[in-house]
Amino acid sequence: MSDKPSFFAELKRRNVYEVAVAYAIVGWLLIQITTQVFPFLEIPTWVVRLVIVLIAVGFPIALVIAWAFELTPEGLKRTEDVDALLATNVGVAASARQPRKHAWIFVVIVGAALSIGLFFLGRYGFRNPSSSTSELPAKSIAVLPFDNLSRDPDNAYFAEGVQDEILTRLAKVADLKVISRTSTQRFKSAPSDLREIAKQLGVMHIVEGSVQKAGAAVHINVQLLDARSDSHLWAQSYDRDLKDVFGVQRDVAEKVADALKAQLLPAESVRIASVPTQNPEAYDLYLRANAHFQRAYDQSVLSSKELPPAIDLYQQALRKDPGFALAAAMMAQAHMRAYWLIPDHSEARLASAKAAADQALALQPDLGEAHVALGTYWYYGHRDYAQALQQLDLARKSLPNSANVELYVGAILRRQGQWSDAIIHMQRAIVHDPRSSLSIDQLAVAYQTLRRYAEADQVFARAVAVTQDPTDEQITQAYNSVVWKGDPAPLRAALGSVTAGSDDYSGNAWSFFQLGWWSRDYRAAVKTAETDTATTWTGQSNETLPRHLYLAWAYQAAGDNIKAQPMYAEVRTQMQAALQQRPDDPDVHLALGFAAAGLGLKDEAIPEGRKATTLMPVSRDAYSGPSYLGFLAQLYVRLGENDQALDTLGQLLAVPSSGVAISPALLKLDPVWDPLRKDPRFQKLIANGEAVQAQDQVKP
Repeated sequence: MSDKPSFFAELKRRNVYEVAVAYAIVGWLLIQITTQVFPFLEIPTWVVRLVIVLIAVGFPIALVIAWAFELTPEGLKRTEDVDALLATNVGVAASARQPRKHAWIFVVIVGAALSIGLFFLGRYGFRNPSSSTSELPAKSIAVLPFDNLSRDPDNAYFAEGVQDEILTRLAKVADLKVISRTSTQRFKSAPSDLREIAKQLGVMHIVEGSVQKAGAAVHINVQLLDARSDSHLWAQSYDRDLKDVFGVQRDVAEKVADALKAQLLPAESVRIASVPTQNPEAYDLYLRANAHFQRAYDQSVLSSKELPPAIDLYQQALRKDPGFALAAAMMAQAHMRAYWLIPDHSEARLASAKAAADQALALQPDLGEAHVALGTYWYYGHRDYAQALQQLDLARKSLPNSANVELYVGAILRRQGQWSDAIIHMQRAIVHDPRSSLSIDQLAVAYQTLRRYAEADQVFARAVAVTQDPTDEQITQAYNSVVWKGDPAPLRAALGSVTAGSDDYSGNAWSFFQLGWWSRDYRAAVKTAETDTATTWTGQSNETLPRHLYLAWAYQAAGDNIKAQPMYAEVRTQMQAALQQRPDDPDVHLALGFAAAGLGLKDEAIPEGRKATTLMPVSRDAYSGPSYLGFLAQLYVRLGENDQALDTLGQLLAVPSSGVAISPALLKLDPVWDPLRKDPRFQKLIANGEAVQAQDQVKP
């Protein structure tokens, strides 16, 4: 019988097992450093990926080295040579390997301790980068709103425009950290608590100013302050004609950059000095348009009210000056936000946006705002993520401080299912726009989609705390309580603060309907759907369905099929006509499927529902795709196809789920699932989903 040790015994003798464990611990340590710390140092994502790949590649190499070599007092030697030496000198056998016998244990203990420490540091140590002043970058600045000293209060848009233009020029300097307009707008021009505001914004320096406009004459005061000492670093007054206001904005940006010792690249100097238009009337119209656009951006529920006048004013500015590239770029952005948020999913809207963006780039090929517009065209209009990301990368070159660019990139990565990278970019957006409820809200939505509801709730609370109009954000946070705990009470409380007849009321009609539906108060749901005037309602996962389809559901749930049937027939006719114009629109197919189901046309309904999920699969859109699977499961239930509904729900619970698509708590709450309640498979789905959800709450 051979005394030759087995392969596994040889692995143990050569310490291969020990090296594997030690390498795994140290490798995990390095991965924690790269994924938890690197993003907050703004080290590129590709570096993070490279480190992870190198660690993975190094693992088999380490095992081979452990097998073939051994560390001795004389240095690294081949294991066979050490064995031969020990065989000829048995007396040293006990001590030759002794120094290494337990060394790997200490490597594991130290590596594990450091890894755990870095894990908690990454998870809890970087929650709010702007909360401490000790590590603020020296070249960081915020431009607070300028006081309007004009006799005419309607000139407030002009003071806001001057502030915004100075901020925009500074934001084009990569060597500066510049806070976005959204975060600065809530503060006064000359606040008494300057140090606290600087701390909230994460900057060391503040620009304050005032504007007085009388006809074509403009008086502007500007000062740069060190927020730590409240001391003046630079101040200047300007008396200019309206046509010379760009010279003031250029001079202020250059003087501030010089005072902060920021390095200006040649291209940045050109951008700071650029004059977007020589026509004062065109510029005035542009500033008025921006005021409407920004209100729609800050509160998406105002999109249908504010975006049309913004687009009209941009068009007027371009008629005054056809070479006004910036006006064309912003008009293109407004068109795409109208396409997405009103929503107006028409080919005419897409064509108008593309034409305006192309016009802007033809006039000024490196205009960052135009590349942003084209990025949203490919993203919103076509879900062509590759072209969208390419345009946003071009935009970042001239807009290095843009929170919008980071937010759009994060949103696209989210739809690609790249959740970790999406969260990194959303966190970067918050660094540039720390008091923006939109940036914080989108980070919360990412956590919610991953079913990390506790974290989402905390981040939603931050968004509520910074927004100027907390109602809309409170409603969004309340939805998290619905999908997390099945509790509609916070939603009821949030909607209770909405005033009937207000813009917030009409903008939240879908939410009022959902509250009535989940509460089984079908009369309230009917009333909301009957009285609202919108043609369509858009849900949290961006699906857009006819309001009359919701009304038909409410009638049917309330037991009034006499009213429900004409509604289903109306929706079916409308959607059949819409298919002629938009044959690849998943929302049209989905609405048609539900209308056919309501009329008992199973053979028509199921193919239409499946077509919607084919056009919007999870593989194409990891954020909205699950919502369509959820609707398909609802369609199956309405048609009595319970087995197919349960299979679809099983698929849905296995992937991240956006908005109110599905969750174990929502399965318990939503009356649409009543036909499945007694089925053991349905109960098992809920139990399994709750177990997975409990694990998800503690994931980093």
